[in-house]
Amino acid sequence: MSIIKNNSDFLFIYEAINCNPNGDPDQENKPRMDYDTQTNLVTDTRLKRYIRDYFMQNGKDVFVSMEEGRKVDPDQKLEFVINRLLSDPKLVEEYFQGNKEMKETFDAIISKVKDKEGVFKELQKAENKKLNFYILERLVKETFLDIRLFGSAFAVKQFTQAYTGPIQINWGYSLNKVYPIESDSIVTIMSDDSSTFGKDYRVHYSLLAFHGVANKHAAKSTGLSDEDMKEFRSAVWNAIPALPTRSKLNQYPKLYLEIVYNDGYNNGHFGDLRDYVDCNPQSGVDDFKKVRKYNDLNVDFSRLEKLISENKGNGKAIKEVKVQTAEGITFNS
Repeated sequence: MSIIKNNSDFLFIYEAINCNPNGDPDQENKPRMDYDTQTNLVTDTRLKRYIRDYFMQNGKDVFVSMEEGRKVDPDQKLEFVINRLLSDPKLVEEYFQGNKEMKETFDAIISKVKDKEGVFKELQKAENKKLNFYILERLVKETFLDIRLFGSAFAVKQFTQAYTGPIQINWGYSLNKVYPIESDSIVTIMSDDSSTFGKDYRVHYSLLAFHGVANKHAAKSTGLSDEDMKEFRSAVWNAIPALPTRSKLNQYPKLYLEIVYNDGYNNGHFGDLRDYVDCNPQSGVDDFKKVRKYNDLNVDFSRLEKLISENKGNGKAIKEVKVQTAEGITFNS
């Protein structure tokens, strides 16, 4: 599969209705807020968790996940992964195809160790560092889609390696002012094997926007391909409504827009794409406190549409634009 050849910036907008888009554990799990500007916040980690869970739901291999139904640290995760590799001779052949030296080193370790659980400890010896980096590279480029997208910092003995993610995402924030619902409801909050009681905090309506980038230079180290980008676009659009929970129900995508740059143009050429979207209460809606649905807002994309039309084509910054919109939303690209 071909590695992506162009830098791109993307804008993702979705709505949250009468729910808690991202609870803040330091604030009794209240919706994350910037109270100075009255804007709702969602971390990039929350969005990536949606995407990873969606990948797993659809049978994709994800590194940042649980093993045997429990949370594991990076050492344990890597050990699980390598043990699975040992259980599949066909996969071993694929991983070492074309590299006789690494295959012979790996086979020597297998023959030395009586059980597969001991292989990981043997690999952690200093003399096997070259082999370990080879295995890591194969795991990233051929197995784990989430690392090819978002990168990862491995800090496991003799497996210390950092992969910068080609896809980087800023924290999301609401385009409208948001007012959390005061709650007196008491709910049970489950956490692993324990439970606590807390209040049920939500927002009336939040139109949330993320800005992110896909960088062709970082893609070389993780092997991010054009096919991986298709998987990412699909996951961004489908992940949130596909994984509803009690506090996250009623969240729906509204717009995904990706600007693909021509050669010679870097990410962020036009700055944060959210700056080109204007959002105000519709005529007849007194102020943001009364907003309860998308149609209560006047979301104006005209400045962004103008930016694209003026900068798209041969000799200009923009090569192409990829757009997906919800029903009832029009974007002229």
